[in-house]
Amino acid sequence: MPSGRPHTVAVAAFDGLASYEFGTVVEVFGRPEYDLRVCAPGREDVFAAADTQIVVAVPDVEGEVPPRLVAALRDGHERGARVVSICSGVFALAAAGLLDGREATTHWQYTELLRRRHPRILVRPDVLYVDGGDVLTGAGNAAALDLCLHLVRADHGAAVANAVARHLLVPAHREGDQAQVAVAAVREPAAGDGVERAMAWALDHLASPITVAELARRAHLAPRTFLRHFAQRTGTSPLRWVVAQRIAASLPLLAHSALPVEEVGAAVGIASPATFRHHFTRAMKMSPSAYRRAARGG
Repeated sequence: MPSGRPHTVAVAAFDGLASYEFGTVVEVFGRPEYDLRVCAPGREDVFAAADTQIVVAVPDVEGEVPPRLVAALRDGHERGARVVSICSGVFALAAAGLLDGREATTHWQYTELLRRRHPRILVRPDVLYVDGGDVLTGAGNAAALDLCLHLVRADHGAAVANAVARHLLVPAHREGDQAQVAVAAVREPAAGDGVERAMAWALDHLASPITVAELARRAHLAPRTFLRHFAQRTGTSPLRWVVAQRIAASLPLLAHSALPVEEVGAAVGIASPATFRHHFTRAMKMSPSAYRRAARGG
């Protein structure tokens, strides 16, 4: 961090930005330790000159990223700035070519679009943020706070990050991933896409035993080839993905059915009640019983 002056943090502002994520950046970095600069269109020179550049959203995830924003990101990165995206802001970093060959994340609803448009990025749909050193990407909404506190902790240590967290009445550090909120979308597999065909089959057979060998057979691929393609597609392993889908499938059963918790686990393919509680608590940061009470307002 530069000495003798506060670290400058610039956040790009434009019509249609994500107000929650933008407010989080302003709240966290509007402190004496930082020189926060809000850069509307036309102030790309200020944005490019900052020590940390943050993009919280893009105006249209399907559209072209403003060329001046792309140029400012490239200029800043070449100069040594730390570049950060939150939620759909990842599309701006991708358009600037800053994520090629890197791991990155975004809000779970944009992960498939990011993969399709930028296949050179290793998309991680299962994390709150990815710290690549000079380039960091975060998921949306509350994960913006996780990423911003992570930056403060890296810059000024745990004591300052803890003080910011106390001021905001939030935990200083959250373990977890997007599985806490993301329920997988079920899509028809594309013609000839073996991995998606295997994923679709698994979603239809969650209550049955599922092995890598069976998934590879459904994909018409050798197991090692299937594992490689699956990791490239999802950023995780087949068995971890299956567990996440089983936990997601258990949520409506816990919220709306009369099945005992032990039978809910069995209904989604996790026969051991202890194993179900372990995986559920790891993913959701609460027990199945606690989730049921919360979902029912009890």
